[in-house]
Amino acid sequence: MQLSRDETLRFFRLHQCLSAFVNRRLDLVPDAEVPEAFQQLSAEERGRVRNAWVSETSLIEQYAEQNPDGLSGDDLAIVRSWTNLVAGRFLLVRQLKKHMVFLTPEEPARAYGVLALSESFDQVVGPTLPQIVETLLLPFGDKIVYDGYIRIFNMTFGGGAKRSINESYRQAKERQGGLITTLPPRPASTAKRPTARKRKTRSKSDAPSPDDVRRAREAIVERTDAFCREHLNEEYAELARKLAEKLARKRPSPLPRGKPAAWASGIVRAIGWVNFLPDPASEPHMPLYEIDAAFGVSQSTGAARLKQIRDALKLTQLDPGWTLPSMADENPRVWMVEINGLLLDLRNAPRDLQERAFEEGLIPYVPKRPSGSR
Repeated sequence: MQLSRDETLRFFRLHQCLSAFVNRRLDLVPDAEVPEAFQQLSAEERGRVRNAWVSETSLIEQYAEQNPDGLSGDDLAIVRSWTNLVAGRFLLVRQLKKHMVFLTPEEPARAYGVLALSESFDQVVGPTLPQIVETLLLPFGDKIVYDGYIRIFNMTFGGGAKRSINESYRQAKERQGGLITTLPPRPASTAKRPTARKRKTRSKSDAPSPDDVRRAREAIVERTDAFCREHLNEEYAELARKLAEKLARKRPSPLPRGKPAAWASGIVRAIGWVNFLPDPASEPHMPLYEIDAAFGVSQSTGAARLKQIRDALKLTQLDPGWTLPSMADENPRVWMVEINGLLLDLRNAPRDLQERAFEEGLIPYVPKRPSGSR
């Protein structure tokens, strides 16, 4: 679904008024001090100004207070509401009758219902879903729209990845009580929320000893090493060791409570889930339930351990910290760094900035320069 023609014209008029004001304040682009001139700029120039007020929302308030374009009270209310913007990367999951579903890739995922502007989303991004995009979501009265600037990442998703994305979407809807269709979001209804059970508090004396944790970790790693070397590769083995060590360092560590085979299955499942192991397009690839069978545990046990690990470490798919090194080049999240409130893809950044980011541990290595570049 799209905004009406009159709504779309109104949205772009307000967007240009705000952007022209910000450009006058910051002098970012020459010869664009009025809204009429602003719309003649290139997409790159307009995007530079838009990014300025996205990263410094106080400029929105300043515009509304000064009202240099003599906007009506209703128009000013819309502009003021843009301080509730949501910027970043999203998965376009599904085109519904009224909305396109924008799903955040981070867990816990949030699912937004977004309306198109002058062109349908099918025209903007094509009919194939899911897709990864980078854009800005803005409130427009009781609706959410994107602001007309959208970056599309050319990535394909196999069946396993699509099932995982659909599951994240389902969980987000359950958690939110439906799609988020206003900004800020309306509070989710708690009418049907079950009463939380009171958990039994463990005493400090129940905590496992360091020797218990070490023995559990070693037993688990012995199993993950053997499995990964037989069925996967050394990259998986290394990340499984790293994940076991991470769980061992938690206080208290959960590893001594449970069978090593169950933890080993959950750890390999977790690394596989992050890296789309069930997707036939991945190499290697394997259904997650086959991991459970290899470790001699039930599918429900392996799934439960995977959920426990995901929740404990807040893992996400394409998680930069748990991406296979061989997949790092293709994972945009590995290279995204927030600078002054804006996400920047360091693969396209100046060399000195890349080197500084590498020294600070923000990226795994300095990307190779294209042949012929300096």
